[in-house]
Amino acid sequence: MKLRCAVLDDFQQVATTVADWSPIAGDVDVVSIPRHFAAEDELAAALEDFDIVVTLRERVAFPAGLLARLPRLKLLVASGMRNSVIDFEAARRHGVTVCGTASSSTPPVELTWALLLGLARGIVPEATALREGGPWQSTVGADLHGRRLGLLGLGKIGGRVAQVGLAFGMEVVAWSRNLTRERADEVGATLAASKEELLATSDFVSVHLALGDRTRGLLGAAELGLMRPTGYLINTSRAAIVDQDALLAALHAGTIAGAGIDVFDIEPLPADHPMRTAPRLLATPHLGYVTDANYRTYYGQAVEDIQAYLAGSPVRLLG
Repeated sequence: MKLRCAVLDDFQQVATTVADWSPIAGDVDVVSIPRHFAAEDELAAALEDFDIVVTLRERVAFPAGLLARLPRLKLLVASGMRNSVIDFEAARRHGVTVCGTASSSTPPVELTWALLLGLARGIVPEATALREGGPWQSTVGADLHGRRLGLLGLGKIGGRVAQVGLAFGMEVVAWSRNLTRERADEVGATLAASKEELLATSDFVSVHLALGDRTRGLLGAAELGLMRPTGYLINTSRAAIVDQDALLAALHAGTIAGAGIDVFDIEPLPADHPMRTAPRLLATPHLGYVTDANYRTYYGQAVEDIQAYLAGSPVRLLG
């Protein structure tokens, strides 16, 4: 009897076509699931007959309670090599092998700049007005050249964002708790004296930190209050780094010029979520990792992970 594999959150319904699943076709039936299950009961019911699950990034949590309800599950494949929503200890207790895949940092760098440029030049309101017969020019764009780009985090993604900023002729400053002057110098950025100085002096602030105990809620009402009223915030990292209520309040009050956001406290966003109607907000539905090349890597390596597991030699083990 063939094993059954569920591919979760295949919103675009491309998971089974961007990669070649034929190497496991003789052993595994693959089922693409294009919808998201928000409730654990619903998810447990949907997955109870599957031996293998392929999950996209950190979209779906696999806590101990859920894993206990999936006695048939033997292999869990998560795209990327880090995952904060899988209980690895519980997976081991229940005999579930967890594997990952590679993931490129290029797509979130590119989306960061798409959001920043879209905000700076009013692309959405201007394009909408042009199509709908609205006013011919209603915004005045914010310049990039000569302006200050403040980066919270200067790792692989933040470093590449910095390089693009420098190419635009921006002054790039960066801060994180562990950032060294040597690392800042390496990418041509200036080490900010403090988080507060960065927020108060930057024209654009972009978040590129990993979510953890020290970064959760890093930007609250007090921190957002330090930003210039002409300043823009971009977050393609993790929603919980920025206090969502404080951000909404700043957008409604106009204490910042705008925000470009790709990550949210609840995903997918409910239809009545206040982020859907917030002013001064350019929002995208967590597209940072969603590109053809990344998907080919995710699902191509998921197939390799399944092959290796079936051969008794799992690869890219997580946890």
